[in-house]
Amino acid sequence: MNNPTSRAGKLKTIVVCLLAATFFWLMNALNKDNYSLRLSYPINFVYNDSAYIPVQPLPNTVSVNVSGDGWNLLRKSWFNFNARPVEYRVTNPLTASFINSTSLTDQIVEQFPGMRVNYVVADTFEIGFERKLSRTIPVRVDSSSISMNNGYVISSFINLSPSQVTVTGPASVIRQYPDTIVLQVPARRIQNNYDETLPVPLPAHPLVSVSDRGVLVSFEVAQLLRPIPAL
Repeated sequence: MNNPTSRAGKLKTIVVCLLAATFFWLMNALNKDNYSLRLSYPINFVYNDSAYIPVQPLPNTVSVNVSGDGWNLLRKSWFNFNARPVEYRVTNPLTASFINSTSLTDQIVEQFPGMRVNYVVADTFEIGFERKLSRTIPVRVDSSSISMNNGYVISSFINLSPSQVTVTGPASVIRQYPDTIVLQVPARRIQNNYDETLPVPLPAHPLVSVSDRGVLVSFEVAQLLRPIPAL
């Protein structure tokens, strides 16, 4: 009859042997060279963002194919999340239409000492910039279209807050915005003092920032004591 204690001892020995064999195999494999690995590496574009704006999304990462021994590749694959982004400088944004892959590769090589950088692949090598333009557009209310109840009139100035809106974005887009923003009061047959925030009727654009998307419109309303005589 088999001794349970003896069987447990044999199983423990087998497990230890397997772990030892796996460990020595792993150490031997990691010491070998000519392994290849593809990593996602962060990239940061440096340009004068106060004067220029990209008209298409810039890639946040590039794919780097590197070769080296197992230890270096393992270290890079495990700790790459703390990698310092490579800085790609755009010196002439208005004339830049693509990423210089040679220049980019030369910069990335410095981030992989002891390894060979075989090639670099970006989601897109195309880039494009425009001048950044800001415009301040006055806001007014179309008072002629305000619907008042019979016998009621606007008895104060029409107050706007803010009275102007600033838009910032690519010059070609900003130039298409109107010279004046005209608001329409949607309420009908008004007979009480008016105080509402109205949306700014500007088209939404992913590259355009608008200082305010709503304008507070307020004015006082009074009732006439006698009807206005017809002319």
